[in-house]
Amino acid sequence: MSHSLLFKILRFSGLPWLFREVLQRRRVTILLFHDISRETAARTFDYLAAKYHLLDLQTFLRQRRTNDGHFPPKSLILTFDDGHIRNYELLSLIRARRIPVTIFLCAGLVGTKRHFWFRHNRSGHRSSHLRTVSNAQRLRLLQQAGFTQETEYDTPQALTKRQIEEMKGHVDLQSHTLFHPSLPRCGLQEVRQEIGHSREILSREYGLQVNAIAYPHGDYSDRDIELCRQAGYHCGMTVDCGYNTNSTDLFRLRRLSVNDTEDLNELIVKASGLWEFLKTKLRPQRGFGWTDRVED
Repeated sequence: MSHSLLFKILRFSGLPWLFREVLQRRRVTILLFHDISRETAARTFDYLAAKYHLLDLQTFLRQRRTNDGHFPPKSLILTFDDGHIRNYELLSLIRARRIPVTIFLCAGLVGTKRHFWFRHNRSGHRSSHLRTVSNAQRLRLLQQAGFTQETEYDTPQALTKRQIEEMKGHVDLQSHTLFHPSLPRCGLQEVRQEIGHSREILSREYGLQVNAIAYPHGDYSDRDIELCRQAGYHCGMTVDCGYNTNSTDLFRLRRLSVNDTEDLNELIVKASGLWEFLKTKLRPQRGFGWTDRVED
């Protein structure tokens, strides 16, 4: 059975409606996107705005800090990771529809012509494998294949400084480290730099108020969370599946990935949490999330 047919069957099974109206009603759902087209974004925003209450991340954090605890039914936060240059094409939609969006920026890549290592990976090693080795080894393997994270190429892959200046009055722009490593695979000084210096750059060079971080690949450890606290962040985004409540650890906020799908049926199923629920039941071992493996 094709994936598209499966998502269509699941959509019309009534289960997404049940998840949305029962499980999500009193919880806050956070969705994860990366690099969707303007056309896909228009369909996505229209559907989500009709079925959920779109909530701004900063409003969520303020209410958590004041212990207000009264979020609108079916609250949904939209987040984008990395700061891909095509995110700029969504600005007109965001402004016209007044869609609250948070984009987590790789501070070492935005405003440059450096490339995302996982999009420029010609090492012969799968990106999923490279994030499981030490950060030093990952960088060596990439360098052997002709890639360094400081190299400037002909065209940018991340948002430019001009684009960020235009977007920052309409989009919540936060940190996704400097160069998108797996934090638990970084040495102590590396992870401090990735966490702290990214916040400093975004604040100093772009005038952003940075209080949130998304862990690259969703990988994090207790050490990384403590360093985020020390650096001045108020929350951290994982890709651990599930919804959020007033008791959810702010540095372990859960998100549902919709895989930048163009298929409305897939979006409906994944946004409801049904897909992650089924995946967890069928394959409980996950390839990301909390780890106690930390490079010294």
